Amino acid sequence: MTPRRGLGRALGPALAGGGALVLAALLVALGVWQLQRREWKHALIAATEARVHAAPVPVPGRTAWPEVSAASDAYRRVAAEGRFLYDRETLVRATTALGSGYWVMTPLQTDDGTVLVNRGFVPPERRDPATRGEERTEGSVRVTGLLRITEPGGGFLRSNDPAADRWYSRDVAAIAARRGLGGTAPFFLDAEAAAGPGRYPVGGLTVVSFPDNHLVYALTWFGLALLALGGAVTVFRHGGAEAAG
Repeated sequence: MTPRRGLGRALGPALAGGGALVLAALLVALGVWQLQRREWKHALIAATEARVHAAPVPVPGRTAWPEVSAASDAYRRVAAEGRFLYDRETLVRATTALGSGYWVMTPLQTDDGTVLVNRGFVPPERRDPATRGEERTEGSVRVTGLLRITEPGGGFLRSNDPAADRWYSRDVAAIAARRGLGGTAPFFLDAEAAAGPGRYPVGGLTVVSFPDNHLVYALTWFGLALLALGGAVTVFRHGGAEAAG
Protein backbone atom coordinates (compact mmCIF):
# COMPACT_ATOMS: atom_id res chain seq x y z
CA MET A 1 0.00 0.00 0.00
CA THR A 2 1.39 3.40 -0.92
CA PRO A 3 1.69 6.09 1.79
CA ARG A 4 -0.79 8.29 -0.08
CA ARG A 5 -3.42 5.54 -0.21
CA GLY A 6 -2.86 4.74 3.47
CA LEU A 7 -3.27 8.39 4.38
CA GLY A 8 -6.50 8.54 2.37
CA ARG A 9 -7.90 5.50 4.15
CA ALA A 10 -7.10 7.03 7.54
CA LEU A 11 -8.26 10.56 6.71
CA GLY A 12 -11.72 9.57 5.46
CA PRO A 13 -12.85 7.83 8.68
CA ALA A 14 -11.25 10.58 10.76
CA LEU A 15 -13.28 13.27 9.01
CA ALA A 16 -16.48 11.25 9.19
CA GLY A 17 -15.95 10.38 12.83
CA GLY A 18 -15.04 13.96 13.69
CA GLY A 19 -18.19 15.20 11.99
CA ALA A 20 -20.26 12.73 13.99
CA LEU A 21 -18.66 13.98 17.22
CA VAL A 22 -19.43 17.58 16.30
CA LEU A 23 -23.03 16.59 15.56
CA ALA A 24 -23.27 14.77 18.90
CA ALA A 25 -21.98 17.86 20.73
CA LEU A 26 -24.51 20.06 18.92
CA LEU A 27 -27.36 17.71 19.81
CA VAL A 28 -26.29 17.65 23.47
CA ALA A 29 -26.28 21.47 23.46
CA LEU A 30 -29.82 21.47 22.08
CA GLY A 31 -30.90 19.06 24.81
CA VAL A 32 -29.39 21.25 27.53
CA TRP A 33 -31.11 24.29 26.00
CA GLN A 34 -34.46 22.50 26.18
CA LEU A 35 -33.87 21.72 29.87
CA GLN A 36 -33.16 25.39 30.47
CA ARG A 37 -36.34 26.29 28.58
CA ARG A 38 -38.21 23.81 30.79
CA GLU A 39 -37.01 25.56 33.95
CA TRP A 40 -38.06 28.92 32.49
CA LYS A 41 -41.48 27.54 31.51
CA HIS A 42 -42.09 26.07 34.97
CA ALA A 43 -41.22 29.41 36.55
CA LEU A 44 -43.62 31.15 34.15
CA ILE A 45 -46.42 28.69 34.97
CA ALA A 46 -45.88 29.11 38.71
CA ALA A 47 -45.91 32.91 38.42
CA THR A 48 -49.07 32.85 36.29
CA GLU A 49 -50.88 30.51 38.68
CA ALA A 50 -50.01 32.83 41.54
CA ARG A 51 -51.42 35.83 39.65
CA VAL A 52 -54.63 34.07 38.63
CA HIS A 53 -55.50 32.98 42.17
CA ALA A 54 -54.33 36.08 44.03
CA ALA A 55 -56.65 38.69 45.51
CA PRO A 56 -57.50 41.35 42.90
CA VAL A 57 -55.35 44.48 42.81
CA PRO A 58 -56.32 47.81 41.22
CA VAL A 59 -56.00 47.85 37.45
CA PRO A 60 -52.82 49.67 36.33
CA GLY A 61 -53.38 53.40 36.00
CA ARG A 62 -52.51 55.53 33.00
CA THR A 63 -49.01 56.37 34.25
CA ALA A 64 -48.21 52.64 34.54
CA TRP A 65 -49.54 51.65 31.09
CA PRO A 66 -46.16 51.90 29.32
CA GLU A 67 -44.67 49.44 31.82
CA VAL A 68 -47.34 46.74 31.43
CA SER A 69 -45.91 43.62 29.80
CA ALA A 70 -46.74 39.98 29.24
CA ALA A 71 -43.83 38.85 31.42
CA SER A 72 -44.87 40.81 34.49
CA ASP A 73 -48.62 41.36 34.15
CA ALA A 74 -50.35 38.81 31.91
CA TYR A 75 -53.17 37.02 33.75
CA ARG A 76 -52.83 39.26 36.79
CA ARG A 77 -56.13 39.41 38.70
CA VAL A 78 -57.27 43.02 38.80
CA ALA A 79 -60.32 45.11 39.57
CA ALA A 80 -61.56 48.23 37.83
CA GLU A 81 -64.43 50.64 38.45
CA GLY A 82 -66.22 52.67 35.85
CA ARG A 83 -69.19 52.95 33.53
CA PHE A 84 -69.75 50.59 30.61
CA LEU A 85 -70.16 52.16 27.18
CA TYR A 86 -72.55 49.51 25.90
CA ASP A 87 -73.21 51.36 22.64
CA ARG A 88 -69.56 50.87 21.62
CA GLU A 89 -69.19 47.14 22.16
CA THR A 90 -67.27 45.02 19.65
CA LEU A 91 -67.82 41.36 18.83
CA VAL A 92 -64.68 39.30 18.29
CA ARG A 93 -64.70 35.77 16.91
CA ALA A 94 -64.15 33.13 19.60
CA THR A 95 -63.94 29.39 20.05
CA THR A 96 -64.61 28.25 23.62
CA ALA A 97 -65.71 25.26 25.67
CA LEU A 98 -69.26 26.43 24.91
CA GLY A 99 -68.69 26.35 21.16
CA SER A 100 -68.02 28.96 18.50
CA GLY A 101 -69.31 32.47 18.80
CA TYR A 102 -68.05 35.86 19.92
CA TRP A 103 -66.35 37.67 22.74
CA VAL A 104 -68.22 40.81 23.78
CA MET A 105 -65.65 43.58 24.15
CA THR A 106 -67.14 46.57 25.98
CA PRO A 107 -65.30 49.80 26.89
CA LEU A 108 -65.26 50.63 30.59
CA GLN A 109 -64.91 54.37 31.16
CA THR A 110 -62.89 54.91 34.34
CA ASP A 111 -61.60 58.04 36.04
CA ASP A 112 -58.19 57.32 34.50
CA GLY A 113 -59.17 56.47 30.93
CA THR A 114 -60.85 53.63 29.07
CA VAL A 115 -60.25 49.92 29.59
CA LEU A 116 -61.65 47.36 27.17
CA VAL A 117 -63.41 44.56 29.01
CA ASN A 118 -64.14 41.16 27.54
CA ARG A 119 -67.46 40.65 29.31
CA GLY A 120 -67.68 37.09 28.05
CA PHE A 121 -68.92 34.76 25.34
CA VAL A 122 -72.11 34.79 23.30
CA PRO A 123 -73.16 32.22 20.66
CA PRO A 124 -74.04 33.50 17.18
CA GLU A 125 -77.76 33.64 17.95
CA ARG A 126 -77.04 36.02 20.86
CA ARG A 127 -75.17 38.66 18.91
CA ASP A 128 -78.07 41.09 19.38
CA PRO A 129 -77.94 42.47 22.96
CA ALA A 130 -81.72 42.23 23.13
CA THR A 131 -81.50 38.41 23.00
CA ARG A 132 -79.08 37.99 25.92
CA GLY A 133 -81.36 38.53 28.89
CA GLU A 134 -78.70 40.64 30.57
CA GLU A 135 -79.18 43.38 33.10
CA ARG A 136 -77.24 46.45 32.03
CA THR A 137 -76.09 48.79 34.76
CA GLU A 138 -75.96 52.36 33.53
CA GLY A 139 -74.11 53.64 36.58
CA SER A 140 -70.72 52.76 38.02
CA VAL A 141 -69.78 49.08 38.21
CA ARG A 142 -66.84 47.15 39.62
CA VAL A 143 -65.29 44.59 37.28
CA THR A 144 -62.94 41.86 38.44
CA GLY A 145 -60.99 39.86 35.91
CA LEU A 146 -57.66 38.87 34.43
CA LEU A 147 -55.40 41.37 32.70
CA ARG A 148 -54.68 40.26 29.15
CA ILE A 149 -52.16 41.58 26.66
CA THR A 150 -53.48 42.99 23.37
CA GLU A 151 -53.67 40.62 20.38
CA PRO A 152 -52.76 42.70 17.31
CA GLY A 153 -53.31 41.60 13.74
CA GLY A 154 -55.90 38.88 13.80
CA GLY A 155 -56.43 35.20 14.42
CA PHE A 156 -57.93 32.03 12.97
CA LEU A 157 -55.54 32.58 10.04
CA ARG A 158 -57.45 35.78 9.21
CA SER A 159 -56.57 39.43 9.57
CA ASN A 160 -58.85 41.84 11.37
CA ASP A 161 -60.91 44.04 9.05
CA PRO A 162 -61.82 47.15 11.06
CA ALA A 163 -63.54 48.85 8.13
CA ALA A 164 -65.97 45.93 7.82
CA ASP A 165 -66.11 45.48 11.61
CA ARG A 166 -64.84 41.91 11.36
CA TRP A 167 -62.60 40.94 14.26
CA TYR A 168 -60.64 37.76 14.80
CA SER A 169 -58.45 38.89 17.68
CA ARG A 170 -58.71 41.33 20.55
CA ASP A 171 -56.56 44.08 19.08
CA VAL A 172 -57.00 46.87 21.61
CA ALA A 173 -55.54 49.73 19.57
CA ALA A 174 -57.49 48.85 16.42
CA ILE A 175 -60.77 48.39 18.28
CA ALA A 176 -60.28 51.67 20.17
CA ALA A 177 -59.62 53.51 16.90
CA ARG A 178 -62.67 51.95 15.23
CA ARG A 179 -64.93 52.90 18.15
CA GLY A 180 -63.48 56.40 18.58
CA LEU A 181 -62.16 55.72 22.06
CA GLY A 182 -59.49 58.02 23.40
CA GLY A 183 -57.07 57.33 26.24
CA THR A 184 -57.47 53.56 26.05
CA ALA A 185 -55.27 51.21 28.06
CA PRO A 186 -52.96 48.98 25.94
CA PHE A 187 -54.47 45.84 27.46
CA PHE A 188 -57.90 44.39 28.15
CA LEU A 189 -59.62 42.50 30.96
CA ASP A 190 -61.21 39.07 30.80
CA ALA A 191 -64.12 39.52 33.20
CA GLU A 192 -64.96 36.81 35.71
CA ALA A 193 -68.30 35.02 35.49
CA ALA A 194 -71.15 37.37 36.42
CA ALA A 195 -74.26 36.49 34.40
CA GLY A 196 -76.85 34.18 35.90
CA PRO A 197 -78.10 30.91 34.33
CA GLY A 198 -79.38 31.43 30.79
CA ARG A 199 -77.95 34.92 30.60
CA TYR A 200 -75.18 36.23 28.41
CA PRO A 201 -72.36 37.12 28.01
CA VAL A 202 -70.78 34.20 29.84
CA GLY A 203 -67.59 35.32 31.57
CA GLY A 204 -64.91 33.36 33.33
CA LEU A 205 -63.94 31.28 30.29
CA THR A 206 -60.27 32.28 30.17
CA VAL A 207 -58.07 29.29 29.39
CA VAL A 208 -54.68 29.49 31.09
CA SER A 209 -52.51 26.89 29.40
CA PHE A 210 -48.86 26.70 28.45
CA PRO A 211 -47.46 23.82 26.37
CA ASP A 212 -44.71 22.04 28.30
CA ASN A 213 -43.01 19.59 25.94
CA HIS A 214 -39.43 20.62 26.71
CA LEU A 215 -38.49 17.40 28.54
CA VAL A 216 -39.66 15.31 25.58
CA TYR A 217 -37.65 17.50 23.22
CA ALA A 218 -34.59 17.29 25.48
CA LEU A 219 -34.75 13.49 25.65
CA THR A 220 -35.12 13.38 21.88
CA TRP A 221 -32.00 15.51 21.36
CA PHE A 222 -30.02 13.45 23.88
CA GLY A 223 -31.13 10.23 22.19
CA LEU A 224 -30.01 11.52 18.81
CA ALA A 225 -26.71 12.58 20.38
CA LEU A 226 -26.15 9.01 21.61
CA LEU A 227 -26.83 7.72 18.10
CA ALA A 228 -24.35 10.20 16.62
CA LEU A 229 -21.77 9.25 19.25
CA GLY A 230 -22.30 5.57 18.51
CA GLY A 231 -21.84 6.31 14.82
CA ALA A 232 -18.57 8.10 15.57
CA VAL A 233 -17.26 5.15 17.58
CA THR A 234 -18.20 2.74 14.81
CA VAL A 235 -16.47 4.87 12.16
CA PHE A 236 -13.29 5.18 14.20
CA ARG A 237 -13.17 1.46 14.93
CA HIS A 238 -13.80 0.54 11.29
CA GLY A 239 -11.23 3.05 10.12
CA GLY A 240 -8.67 1.78 12.61
CA ALA A 241 -9.21 -1.79 11.52
CA GLU A 242 -8.73 -0.83 7.88
CA ALA A 243 -5.60 1.12 8.65
CA ALA A 244 -4.19 -1.80 10.60
CA GLY A 245 -5.03 -4.15 7.70
